[in-house]
Amino acid sequence: MAKKSAGLLMYRLRNGDLEILLVHPGGPYWKKKDAGSWFIPKGEVAAGENESDAAKREFEEETGLKPRGPFIDLGSVRHKGGKNVIAWGFEGDCDPTSLTSNTFSIEWPPRSGQQQEFPEVDRAEFFTIEAARDKMHPTEFEFATRLQSICAAQK
Repeated sequence: MAKKSAGLLMYRLRNGDLEILLVHPGGPYWKKKDAGSWFIPKGEVAAGENESDAAKREFEEETGLKPRGPFIDLGSVRHKGGKNVIAWGFEGDCDPTSLTSNTFSIEWPPRSGQQQEFPEVDRAEFFTIEAARDKMHPTEFEFATRLQSICAAQK
């Protein structure tokens, strides 16, 4: 069965431009990756867990911020590996450099027998939709274009 993740896409308007908050995964695998390696804050939906509750929980775990609605349904996308991602957008603002993330442990370096702890998210940043096109994972960029269309229709 394909995994299901849920996430939130925070957005703000700055000087007439729509900006979205993206996060970069922490840990040694992602350290030197940039283009196509930024995501919406998201995580796996536990069995029996409400999807929007999972999205809010994951956002708070990965950013340290408690998300506040109203929330805009952005639908879902499917990653090449089969994972389904469901997302909602919400308006908000923060200083991305002050965000804090939960951590995870892995054996590092591989086969060393040593466990090291890394932040799940090593940095966050607001991007315009144009800049996000290069930064975001291509599958999840669809959420940015959907949000942009919804915001444009509300003007």
